Amino acid sequence: MLKALISETLASGNELIAIVNHRRIPAVKHLYIGGYGPGIVTVGGDLTDLTRVAAPSFLAAHPTLPVLYAVGELERGWLTAYTVGEEGLRPLDERPSEGDSPCHVAVDPTGTLLAAANYGDGTAVVYHLDSRGAFEGEPIVLRHEGSGPDPDRQAGPHAHETVFHDGLLHVSDLGTDEIRRYRPDGTPLEPITMGPGTGPRHFAFTDSRLYVAGELGGTVTLAEGERRTTVPASGQAGENAPSHLELAGGLVYVANRGPNTISVLRDDLSVVAEVPSGGDWPRHFAIDGDRMYVANQRSGTVNVFALKDGIPEPTGQAYDVESPACVLIT
Repeated sequence: MLKALISETLASGNELIAIVNHRRIPAVKHLYIGGYGPGIVTVGGDLTDLTRVAAPSFLAAHPTLPVLYAVGELERGWLTAYTVGEEGLRPLDERPSEGDSPCHVAVDPTGTLLAAANYGDGTAVVYHLDSRGAFEGEPIVLRHEGSGPDPDRQAGPHAHETVFHDGLLHVSDLGTDEIRRYRPDGTPLEPITMGPGTGPRHFAFTDSRLYVAGELGGTVTLAEGERRTTVPASGQAGENAPSHLELAGGLVYVANRGPNTISVLRDDLSVVAEVPSGGDWPRHFAIDGDRMYVANQRSGTVNVFALKDGIPEPTGQAYDVESPACVLIT
């Protein structure tokens, strides 16, 4: 359960300050934390709320409507839409994810399509969204086959992230070492192939460049057409299972599970810095202006960092949340 609640919010000039475990934390407009605890934690202004739902391990926001989407990472996976209002999150609609253990959800920039990745069986699903942000019509189910060289982790497909880019849906597949590509109607296109044993997890585009965190290889790869540049995601000794990757301010940020660090790279993958994540097993992070929020899953904290010249610096501030796996700021 949620281990710490914001007890009060004080006005300090034009800045809202939240008091969490007697630590002063600048409050964000809306901070949503999903994971493997009892539900979705909402922090915003003077509101702290817990929406009880099973295994909401990833969250996404509608681009224009006050609607939030959550996966239910269960063997029989679910997708739930919530309206966002003054009283918190209210259920709007719910549909099956059409697969096993959904771990990621995304909405396209037009707000008319939603896609989710089912890690357990590699299935991805696409739903149309209506004018309210609710699910509409029958889903497009995108099943896949294949394997990779790691017999334990790559015996079959494992869809890990869905990203809409340049009018196409891209799906990372840890099990087959591919970034799968589909037209909006579900027509498959030639995938982007990664090196054997990469285990692509989260990825991001900028112009023609694609950056990929390799969970199994412990790497970050820059793909430009057929050209590949691959570097270690961490400079620390020992095993590393990179999780989230994000681009911001011309830099590449990647979370390293094992070393428990955040790496900062330039766009050519040269190293800028590597700093401790503030906890154990950084599963995900979100960047909001000059702040970074890191979900350290095993230590049960969302740690707050200030970005100084793009480098995360600890503020000593944290939210205590059971098993956080995703941070969403709107």
